[in-house]
Amino acid sequence: MGSLVWAVALSVLSAASYAGAAVAQERLAKHRQRGVGRWVVALLLTGSGVALHVLALNFGTVAVVQALGTLTLLFALPISVLRYRTRIDVPAWIDAGLTVAGLALIMSLSVESGEPSVLPAAAGRNLALVTLGAVVLLAAAAWRVGSRLRAVLLAGAAGVAFGISSVLSKSVMTAFTGGGTAAVSLSQAGMVVLLSAGGYLLGQLSYRGAGLATPLATVSVTNPMVAGIAGVVFFEESVRFGQVGQIAVGVAAVVMTLGVIGLSRRTTGGGSPSQADDAVSATA
Repeated sequence: MGSLVWAVALSVLSAASYAGAAVAQERLAKHRQRGVGRWVVALLLTGSGVALHVLALNFGTVAVVQALGTLTLLFALPISVLRYRTRIDVPAWIDAGLTVAGLALIMSLSVESGEPSVLPAAAGRNLALVTLGAVVLLAAAAWRVGSRLRAVLLAGAAGVAFGISSVLSKSVMTAFTGGGTAAVSLSQAGMVVLLSAGGYLLGQLSYRGAGLATPLATVSVTNPMVAGIAGVVFFEESVRFGQVGQIAVGVAAVVMTLGVIGLSRRTTGGGSPSQADDAVSATA
């Protein structure tokens, strides 16, 4: 129980950092990547979010920690409300409730496999190569479509990079706590850095011309889904109550996704992307 408490606490702090970073990244994109202060704030908040997230992975399953990452939108909502001078309406509270309810059910049913969550060298290498291929394909396809779909593809690529980076991070942390630095795979640690940096840059690009809502929602859904599936496949993470539990987790994931999508639409105060961009300009 103590491990779960630490995982939840660190994940919540990580989500808060990521929310602040998302807002800072959107401002950077709006100002055409100019402003040293904005870059420093965005990088510091992102770095804090990553560090807290990696620590959380040492205490909880990938599914739980990644699912808690969707709380980023719960923190982004009040930040956005303050910036755009709007209020949190009843639908927003409903979306928040759906997100929290889905999270609570996933957390209550998720269990560790009992085996050390360390990826063999070959499995880690293959996972990294497949991930890099998927990220490159999504990023390449993004430059052939309109701005809205480009934002979705780039944010999706970022979500894939972040999700697999979390899986590799858990493997690295488990190896480190079990055998020290000598047990850590340098190739996996290097891929964590590469995928995290790539995810950050792709996420930054996704905010340009699309506002805060669409990219943030895409990352918030893609990231935990990819990581959760990888956790089941590579770490044999499971759920309580067998097939009934699996169905319940599936329903919880749908409920959480609906809440995340609804929350993302309200991070711009209910306005269109152009209205949100005007609001960002007015507050800059």
